[in-house]
Amino acid sequence: MTKLTLISPIDGSVLAERPVMSLEAAQSAADQARAAQKLWAARPIEERIELVMAGVAKIGEQTERMAKELALQMGRPIRYGGEFGGFNDRASYMASIAKDALAPIMVEDSNTAKRMIKRLPAGVVLIVAPWNYPYMTAINTLAPALISGSTVILKHATQTLMVGEHLAEAFHAAGVPEDVFRNVHWDHDTTSALIAERAFDVVNFTGSVGGGRAMEKAAAGTFTQVATELGGKDPGYVRADADVDAAVAGLIDGAMFNSGQCCCGIERIYVHESRYDEFVEKAVALVRTYKLGDPMDRETTIGPMANVRFARVVRDQLTQALEMGATAHIDTFPEDDGAAYVTPQILTDVTHEMAVMTEETFGPLVGIMPVRDDDHAVELMNDCQYGLTVSLWTKDVEAAEALGDRLETGTVFMNRCDYLDPALCWTGCKDTGRGAGLSVLGYHALTRPKSYHLKKG
Repeated sequence: MTKLTLISPIDGSVLAERPVMSLEAAQSAADQARAAQKLWAARPIEERIELVMAGVAKIGEQTERMAKELALQMGRPIRYGGEFGGFNDRASYMASIAKDALAPIMVEDSNTAKRMIKRLPAGVVLIVAPWNYPYMTAINTLAPALISGSTVILKHATQTLMVGEHLAEAFHAAGVPEDVFRNVHWDHDTTSALIAERAFDVVNFTGSVGGGRAMEKAAAGTFTQVATELGGKDPGYVRADADVDAAVAGLIDGAMFNSGQCCCGIERIYVHESRYDEFVEKAVALVRTYKLGDPMDRETTIGPMANVRFARVVRDQLTQALEMGATAHIDTFPEDDGAAYVTPQILTDVTHEMAVMTEETFGPLVGIMPVRDDDHAVELMNDCQYGLTVSLWTKDVEAAEALGDRLETGTVFMNRCDYLDPALCWTGCKDTGRGAGLSVLGYHALTRPKSYHLKKG
């Protein structure tokens, strides 16, 4: 029997193994979700909201478990306490706007006609969730899908397969029926087969560009809605008028937190030439204070990368950049084992001929380049196949908005980064994919419009 094997990045040991569900069993699970959907949608929205938030609260009762299991599964230090803050904020916001977001759009209600647009549940939603922020990325779709009346099947990444199990356990304990929300262990072939069979009405995938292409290929000709959030190479830009201390603190944390394994982490930084030397000096000093080590140690500030193969990408990009003339500023940490434990690194003398400035790194490595002016910065920031977020550091709100209008990205931040605001649409462009998560648009993405033209008399 094929198994999914979870290797802990802490020491390379096998943390968990799970048998892969057969195609027949997977088809049965999807059929059960389909059969349960109409009854679930028939429940009052208040009841659905209450049950979803009860599931969220159950997770909140076990935050120590969350932090420990995240450290064991993907290496995030326990000092950061897990993900419940963002998990709860996102679910709570989506619950708070649900009635308004899902209310009919009334066009006319007169003596002659009633015209309106209703929003109906999508049906069955498949969530294929990533390992890097496994609770928060899952809840982005899980909460609004369930609240809007769809049933959900969650397929979590093997690296964090215990997260899917924890979520299902909590939501079932809170009263959400098992056929309404089911966690599964499937392989890629089974996932593709079910998508091709139109087992789902919406597929929400967060992961690699290659994975997104596989999802779209499986759905080809089925007219199944596929929403994707894929790779990123998010830039930061420090203008001449910026608070450099704040920019260093924000951008370097955005580049290095979670060992750089953030969808919207900062992967390249452009600094106005008049502030460049100051920025680099302070950025290097900050990174040198980091403590690399066992994530179960509360003194550790940066843990191992989630998998040795992810670390290999970082080292390969670093090696190429150095061979092409880049300068590394951080001496190798003694805890760097050449495997999952990676020294956080800052590079200068980088160019866009280097992969480190154009290809996704997804690790604790960032290049910093000087720029002449805003036009130069925009040119470089747009010179990338990805488009998720951009972080602008300036005192000028109007300038930031004007720059944002020129940038090929899904979100524009000013004086912050690496954050997901549940009131705003989470989306991307170019090879980052297409989709609309959270906000009122998140409900629109998980429902279908139905128009009514009711002529009276």
